[in-house]
Amino acid sequence: MESERGRYIILGSIDGILAVLGIIIGLSSATLDPGVILKAALGGGIALCLTNGIGSYLAETAVEYGRLSDVEQALLQDLRHTKIEKLTKRNILIDSFLSGSSSFFGSLIPILPFVFASDGIAIYLSVALALASLVVLGLFSGRISRQSYITSIVRMVALGVIVVVVCSMLHLSP
Repeated sequence: MESERGRYIILGSIDGILAVLGIIIGLSSATLDPGVILKAALGGGIALCLTNGIGSYLAETAVEYGRLSDVEQALLQDLRHTKIEKLTKRNILIDSFLSGSSSFFGSLIPILPFVFASDGIAIYLSVALALASLVVLGLFSGRISRQSYITSIVRMVALGVIVVVVCSMLHLSP
């Protein structure tokens, strides 16, 4: 069960951290105003929370009710209003909540430096904090997968570096 729920925590957190970091880096090519960056990044975090939570709910409902239908056909029995359906609904809600909330809390990580640091250094702290968080996610991923912690960390951080490099390229255009 930890790996099932861990999947939503990892996916949501990665989305929140990296999408909002991309917003921050991209927006910093136009302005370093911390108020503007904070509002845009927070808006992105809220949007991710809602879209990942609701999207997960819709996708999980389709998949889980498809599985429930397969079981009904095999048993030749309607499972509506049974403990099995109640458990299915509960799992869908928990997974959806984890996906959405992980996205939101992940999005707060690159935002925090703009609350506490001066304008010039906040962007660098945001990148550093995001990459450090990806190290923690890599450790969590390695634990869940029972695979190399180092490999999991390298994958996570490499993804972060790719986002930073690609979004930083926005600064190159006139």
